[in-house]
Amino acid sequence: MAKRSSLFIRIVEGKNLPAKDITGSSDPYCIVKIDNEAIIRTATVWKTLFPFWGEEYEVHLPPTFHCVSFYVMDEDALSRDDVIGKVSLTHSLLAEHPKGYSGWLNLTEIDPYEEVQGELHLRIEIVGSEAAKKLRCQVFDARDLARKDRNGASDPFVRVRYNGKTQETSVIKKSCYPRWNETFEFDLDESAPEKLCVVEVWDWDLVSRNDFLGKVVFNVEGLLTVQQEEGWFLLRPDKSKPPQDEGNLGALHLQVRLRDEMVLPSSHYQPLVQLLCQEVKAVAQDRKAHLITLIDETTTAECRQEVAINLVKLFLGQGLAKELLDLLIKLELDKTDEPNTLFRSNSLASKSTESFLKVAGMQYLHRVLGPTINRVFEEKRYIELDPSKVESKDVGCSSLHWTQSESDVIQQSVHLLRSYLTDLLAAIAKSVKLCPTVIRATFRQLFKRVGERFPEEKDQNIKFIAITSFLCLRFFSPAIMSPKLFHLQEKHADARTSRALLLLAKTVQNVGNMDPVVSCAKEGWMAPLQPTIQQGVAQMKQFILQLIDIEEKEELDLQKALTLPSPVVKEGPLFIHKAKNKGPLLSSSFKKLYFALTGEALTYAKTPSSKKSSFITLASIRAAEKVEEKSFGSSHVMQIVYNDEAGRAETVYLQCKCVNELNQWLSALRKVCVNNTGMLCSYHPGIFRGEKWSCCHQKDKTGLGCDKTRHGVTLREWNDPLDPDLEAHLIFRHLLRVREAMKEKYLELLTLEKGENLPLNQSQDLENANGPTQLFRVLQDLEEAHDKELSRLRDLADQERNCLVDLQT
Repeated sequence: MAKRSSLFIRIVEGKNLPAKDITGSSDPYCIVKIDNEAIIRTATVWKTLFPFWGEEYEVHLPPTFHCVSFYVMDEDALSRDDVIGKVSLTHSLLAEHPKGYSGWLNLTEIDPYEEVQGELHLRIEIVGSEAAKKLRCQVFDARDLARKDRNGASDPFVRVRYNGKTQETSVIKKSCYPRWNETFEFDLDESAPEKLCVVEVWDWDLVSRNDFLGKVVFNVEGLLTVQQEEGWFLLRPDKSKPPQDEGNLGALHLQVRLRDEMVLPSSHYQPLVQLLCQEVKAVAQDRKAHLITLIDETTTAECRQEVAINLVKLFLGQGLAKELLDLLIKLELDKTDEPNTLFRSNSLASKSTESFLKVAGMQYLHRVLGPTINRVFEEKRYIELDPSKVESKDVGCSSLHWTQSESDVIQQSVHLLRSYLTDLLAAIAKSVKLCPTVIRATFRQLFKRVGERFPEEKDQNIKFIAITSFLCLRFFSPAIMSPKLFHLQEKHADARTSRALLLLAKTVQNVGNMDPVVSCAKEGWMAPLQPTIQQGVAQMKQFILQLIDIEEKEELDLQKALTLPSPVVKEGPLFIHKAKNKGPLLSSSFKKLYFALTGEALTYAKTPSSKKSSFITLASIRAAEKVEEKSFGSSHVMQIVYNDEAGRAETVYLQCKCVNELNQWLSALRKVCVNNTGMLCSYHPGIFRGEKWSCCHQKDKTGLGCDKTRHGVTLREWNDPLDPDLEAHLIFRHLLRVREAMKEKYLELLTLEKGENLPLNQSQDLENANGPTQLFRVLQDLEEAHDKELSRLRDLADQERNCLVDLQT
């Protein structure tokens, strides 16, 4: 059984932030740190004290994490960014809110005595005879200490205090991974009022005051019971000072939800997966699928999005995504009498199809929308069609300028918007072969089903609108309006670009609605674009007919060739550093190349179109981790540790342009290597230079690393590799929550079918039982297996539990 934790984070907005710039405003962005490691950076919102981000993330991480912190920063072009304030949420606090923590939280001032990180390796024990007991503290090493000096490191030493006496280690210069191996002894006085031994870590400074790096506190009375304790101890902050400025630094609106899952081995979920697949396949044989109907009827709006994603991923892994969506669409059509309302609600069918497009079609979306979105961002043109919002603007040079009239602005805007829409429609029309086969096959089935449900001549457009309601209204348009959220751009659009994108998205929606007269009548100022939209409708219909013109052979090939994510997991330009054994790493030691990560290897080329060379096979990778900032003078460098053909350990260093790109690459590498054997448990976050490691100063190049690896920390992406066990487990947890509602609904369906009240018989032969009855038995068996495994793990943990909780206070 594997315990997996995930953290859903939505950074909504901020309010009442203090002004950090001379203009009386700020340029705020957020940094999210998990146990003091930066994982996420939001976009900067310029010139505002009330920023709106609306950014969502999901982080997969080990269940042992302690805290997630949100730092609100003010971006400065010419100096270091200012810290406005922070919000911290502990693991225990999040665990107390299983439905998530949501609301406004006041920002607090950054206190140096609270900004601690890292762990300290100690052995503390009672030695000597009964007549002369001593308290012995052995200080071995530390890892991932806070960086307090300008050189990107610290000069740490340890101070041990007991019963009014203090002893200190030597100072290790320029290291956040120091090794001391020093021992201290104190006379043990059991009658002394002081019952605590305090071990503090400090950063030594020659001129200014020493900086506090954290502490560990031991209860000596507890130590008398166990005699000895050794391990890595988390450094704690000094919370003796009350928080200051709380409420005076503004507030942050957050939604955070922690989910801990205990996933059983695959064999436990096979009966559930097989049962669900049988139900979906039953539709092709014109048999009733009570089970999927029950799931559809009992899934509430609150969890519909999550259930839809889990179902889509589960059936994609089984090669039955098209069949699942076909069944859900059929159920939706059976409940729809008015064609104009088809797929307008957030039903399970709508949510599942929308999620399916994002999981299977994100690369397609980037290829279609990317060039037009880039053009809008690069040109930054002022576009406005609504006369009530037109702003007069001066044009021309300083010596000869004039003010554009309202009609001039609108005429120019129509011309620009028509140009953008024409380019976009042309890209869509040419994208038939780029569209994944599974999407084309699904849309073909959707087109057919809607045509059969509404065969009248007056409803001939409905089958086209059924497809555009997903492709245009739920896929293309949201990505155009918020390209940052779909990874089409790294930053949010400014006000001018945002308005241009909104108007472009409106025109795409109007094309998708396929009734330009009605669409333009609602907003009369869109009328100048009606001819272009009308032409776009014709282009879209032709595109859809080509899109669904997929032969059976292509579908059969799909079943054999379908692998998600796409062959290219991630790609983009990176700087490669070639490490030298001696001397500094100069600027000439790196080179810009175009990298591509596939399911087999990390490859590179000079340009995206150049021939790619195999670089590192995935099976040879042993770690993918961050590099200390001081090593290269940049905080966005990662290292890949791998074995060459001769089995020797090699390391390559790759530089990214920002913290988000760094974490995305690390996340992608860790996911594709999740099943690798021989992954490292420790690594060196520095580089081997001048006959020693820059991080811990050790001279053994092949020795154990000084920091622990973080294989389990990844960011969720739409194109993540499928995880069948996790998806099956999440479906199981949902079905367990709605089990009673499903039983009631099933009895209701049986009563309607047979006209009499029927009891639910769970004792009948499982092989001859219908789908719902089998499901309830399978859920019961799974629940028992899950509870049994949890009980076993709890007993094991109790047996191995030491007295650390009693010792450390």
